[in-house]
Amino acid sequence: MSNSESENKQRDRQIAHNEARREAVSSVRVSSWALSVSVVIGIILFAIAWAWLHR
Repeated sequence: MSNSESENKQRDRQIAHNEARREAVSSVRVSSWALSVSVVIGIILFAIAWAWLHR
């Protein structure tokens, strides 16, 4: 294998590593938003049920 092929493979590995890291960060960000929205909806539903039962 020539030196340039080796450098290209190393560069491709680095790009793949960076892309995997970027996707992981994006997944965590989406999961955090989904969890936050779910908690807010749960609190609202709990408040409605509480008010309905204690009227």
